[in-house]
Amino acid sequence: MNIYPFQMGITRCYVIQDKGTILIDCGPPNKLGNFIKSMKRASVDPKQIKLIINTHGHYDHIGSTKVIKEATGAPIAMHEPDKEWQEKSIMPLIPGVTIWGKVLSQLTSKSHIAETQVDIKLSNEDFSLAPYGIPGKVIYTPGHTMGSVSVLLETGDAFIGDLAMSGLPLRLNPGLPIFAEDIKRVKESIKLILEKGAKTFYPGHGKPFTADTLSKYLS
Repeated sequence: MNIYPFQMGITRCYVIQDKGTILIDCGPPNKLGNFIKSMKRASVDPKQIKLIINTHGHYDHIGSTKVIKEATGAPIAMHEPDKEWQEKSIMPLIPGVTIWGKVLSQLTSKSHIAETQVDIKLSNEDFSLAPYGIPGKVIYTPGHTMGSVSVLLETGDAFIGDLAMSGLPLRLNPGLPIFAEDIKRVKESIKLILEKGAKTFYPGHGKPFTADTLSKYLS
């Protein structure tokens, strides 16, 4: 299995390739050029991508979804209620849960995103990725937003969107998100994904870190 992380503005997105190929998150608006260049560096033909999973509906994760969907021909999978944010270009205020988060929340612009239809509505039940050639599943992990999901591979690699964060400018070290609709649900979701076998977390902001790094935040 190959994991290709690539930067789309402030957001780190991932291509996972095994028997099939999927994309996790699409970055902020106007990043199609970044995507094409990143795929070329990874020697991945965009048309190989058979599924796009957006971990949640914030603009920096879904802003380039429409153009990437057109470039790949892949269906989009999202969970309610964030699905509506993609389809109707709804950009709610991101609530901060730390002092720095509250400051950034006020400074964050409500960027317009291009509306596009979500093809697969994810539920609270695990969604198998086996039909797409990937040994893993999508897990419902609410808290950052109420429609947040994570991708957990059989290897223990977990792609968590903003369920946790790592690195500047959001955090100095790996830890809980500085934005969240319900920080208690965040902790519950982290516990859930740990119980399901997560070993390494790949966040949407910052570098990967081991799952036990978060244990001190969950007591």
